[in-house]
Amino acid sequence: GHWGGGMFISALDMARFGYLTLRRGQWEDHQVLSEDWITKATTPTRVQPDYGFMNWYLNTDRKLLPSAPAQAFAHLGNGTNMIYVDPENDLVIVARWIDRQALDGLVGRVLAGIASR
Repeated sequence: GHWGGGMFISALDMARFGYLTLRRGQWEDHQVLSEDWITKATTPTRVQPDYGFMNWYLNTDRKLLPSAPAQAFAHLGNGTNMIYVDPENDLVIVARWIDRQALDGLVGRVLAGIASR
């Protein structure tokens, strides 16, 4: 097996997963994931308030992504592959093999670009 979990997916597949979580488990007219499961996955835990299920990193305290809204969350994988999901701005961003320190700058620039429209 692969030390990173063995999953090799494209940026488009990552975006699809982000879109599925943005739409609370619904894909077109099908409920693929339970909306209740999505709610649980994005609920802060008592032990670690900025962490949901598995790779759901919550931005509730705005430490991970200070430029992003508190309700945004990210799926982070090996090599700092990121799927950023922002329900407030109806937005999904995929970044692959990015320096972890550059994540907030990327998100901040995209959000600034949206705000200026």
